Amino acid sequence: MTVERDGRVDATMMEEALRWCVVLHDGDATEIDHRDFTGWLAEGPAHEEAWCRAQATWAYAARAEPAFRRTEEPGRSSPAHRPTRWQGWALAASVTLLVCTGVVAGRPDLLADQRTAAGERRTVTLEDGSTVEMGSSSALSTVMDGQTRRILLYRGEAFFTVAPDAARPFDVEAAGGRSRALGTAFDVKANDGAVTVTVAEHAVAVSVPGRSEITVHQGQQVRYGSEGLDEVGPADLRQTQAWQRDRLIFQEAPLAQVVAELSRCRGGMIVITDRKLAALPVTAVFDTTRVGEALQTMASTLPVRLTDLGGMLTLIRPAD
Repeated sequence: MTVERDGRVDATMMEEALRWCVVLHDGDATEIDHRDFTGWLAEGPAHEEAWCRAQATWAYAARAEPAFRRTEEPGRSSPAHRPTRWQGWALAASVTLLVCTGVVAGRPDLLADQRTAAGERRTVTLEDGSTVEMGSSSALSTVMDGQTRRILLYRGEAFFTVAPDAARPFDVEAAGGRSRALGTAFDVKANDGAVTVTVAEHAVAVSVPGRSEITVHQGQQVRYGSEGLDEVGPADLRQTQAWQRDRLIFQEAPLAQVVAELSRCRGGMIVITDRKLAALPVTAVFDTTRVGEALQTMASTLPVRLTDLGGMLTLIRPAD
């Protein structure tokens, strides 16, 4: 099995996918090349996942192309600034080295086209007219061609408003699963290997390896992770989309979850020092631009006290 449970792709499969990138980006690719690639891609979900990641990796590595062009002999040029096949192999070798040494495999968000910092929100308009509103501390890449539209959400949260295009499906890949838009607006949240998909309009088809695809309709959500795909349930859209208004809404949420959410909204770390505190229930509405005030509110209403160590680390400790 080449796709790990946290959605990473092993180096061997990644190398195969990168080799296909080289072949298909070469203007001399033949019909046989395309036929063989189609067969390779159809071999299973592991190949699809590797191809998706490889395209993002290729785009990242292709930033080195100007350096290749500068090494060409005076008067020579490659058509449309396209690297030759040997240059492509050099690019593939470089990114394969990153994968094999664990740089990319351990930190896939290094390949992200778009990132947000703690406390930042950003709206990105894609080339097809779709929009992506990114939440705090999020990272994603886009892969678009004539057949598909793919978003790789490495971490964080994003709300997608999808432009119609019957010829090209719109997929969001996160932690090994896929959410395919069925003419829709939806939210995907990926943290620590767990993904929650919430549908605001129309429907989304969600699939994970080893499970049948399920359809999540407007006003519903589903969660998946290392333990598989949960049942579809009702969603509180006001709560899900509160972050788009700089708010976080919690209803009897465990303190550990609240702290994890608040940590994404500011620099530094927030650490609960006693496991017994992690399950304390929290019901509140917090302003994500005022995390310090949120922490003080919890300290005044829960049996905890705060220790602030220079702004970079806040400890939540038992009050007694």
